Amino acid sequence: MSVEAPVPTRTPPAAPADGIPAVAPPTTTRRALLGLGLGNTLEWYDWMIFGLLAALIGPQFFPSGDPVAATLSALAVFAVGFAVRPLGGVLLGTVADKIGRRRVMLWSIGAMAATTLVIAVLPTYASIGLWAGVVLLVCRLVQGASTGIEAPLSTAYAVELSPAGREGRAAGLMSFFVNLGILLASLVSFLTSLVIGADAMLEWGWRVPFAFGAALGVVVIWLRRALPESLTEEDKTEARDQGNTIWGGMRKHWLGLVAIVFVVGAAQAYNYAWNVGLPSLARGSFGEDPTWVFAITTALAVVLLIGSPLTGMLADRATLSKTFVITRLMAIPTIFLILLYSEPGILGFAGVILGGSVVLVLNMTLYNVVATSLMPKYCRGTGVALGYGIAVAVFGGTASYLLVWLQNAGLDWVFPVYVAVLSAISVVAYLAARRSSGTFCGK
Repeated sequence: MSVEAPVPTRTPPAAPADGIPAVAPPTTTRRALLGLGLGNTLEWYDWMIFGLLAALIGPQFFPSGDPVAATLSALAVFAVGFAVRPLGGVLLGTVADKIGRRRVMLWSIGAMAATTLVIAVLPTYASIGLWAGVVLLVCRLVQGASTGIEAPLSTAYAVELSPAGREGRAAGLMSFFVNLGILLASLVSFLTSLVIGADAMLEWGWRVPFAFGAALGVVVIWLRRALPESLTEEDKTEARDQGNTIWGGMRKHWLGLVAIVFVVGAAQAYNYAWNVGLPSLARGSFGEDPTWVFAITTALAVVLLIGSPLTGMLADRATLSKTFVITRLMAIPTIFLILLYSEPGILGFAGVILGGSVVLVLNMTLYNVVATSLMPKYCRGTGVALGYGIAVAVFGGTASYLLVWLQNAGLDWVFPVYVAVLSAISVVAYLAARRSSGTFCGK
């Protein structure tokens, strides 16, 4: 894979069925999607491991006599990483729209791997005082900028490399690799805790999952060197000839940008509630056994992993727009399952986590390809990255903190109402943007 593969030619659209006849992707495209997807695996493994271990990291870097306060401090750092996602997304997205996708994908994965290594070896508060928390915060800011472009651009990249009519499958494949990273995060945490025990996990074992992620980064960087470029010189020439500029396109398709914010924001609020907020509530507030918590989050990741490609195939068969609207509306009643976990009990935790898993995978598989469909190719990297970054900073990154804080304040009912409202707005905004500008997916 040391030689860069040629860019596959997209089959011109024929009769719609969201709707263009499916064409089997060439071998070069499959190879490119594998390299792109495995980078997603590493990116989300490294990102999620911090959230999963927040209750263990908190006392090491933010000492406090109250375990809930220490957990909230770690979750605050987790949330701050989201704040720079819009900036990272816009800067790197603009570069991706100007010079191409491949180099940006290499930069993002390199930054994530390097900062994960720093966290793995970082001295704690007991050794270097306040500087421990400062360095940890800087690492999370760099990781936030990296994921600000990785998630939105990787799906757009995969769609551009795939034959027309296979957009849902491309999204399902990318979601599969994302969920593989989430599964690995839960599985490595679970196995580490199982082998060394809860006490050692709190003292030093939390470093092991970070070290694993850093080592995996070397392999993924090597794989990504062979990614083909999907933004051709013809694409750039066509955009110039038609007078299309990146920021001019953003102004023209502003309603699509608004829709992306809510389409992504509602899904990410749901996602981080299940993958970070509820596990942090279980360990930090209710004192559940961390080994069992990791086991259950691992089971959730398995459901997400299996469901992603199936959801992608469903979207291609039933049309993307119809599948998105139905699955997003299903999220509104499902989010209220959170109210069933209001007191300690590992069975209650398992019931809520797994009970909401199917609707979660439906929404998490589709949101990025839906966002991609709302922007034309010449400004897609910037537009999708900006909308995605704003969404995860405002709605996703704060979700786990809000859930834990509201639960401890006796206002546990507020969080599901909040996510339900976001979900309803996302459907309305998507339909309005689609009616206004049409879809651009695959073009």
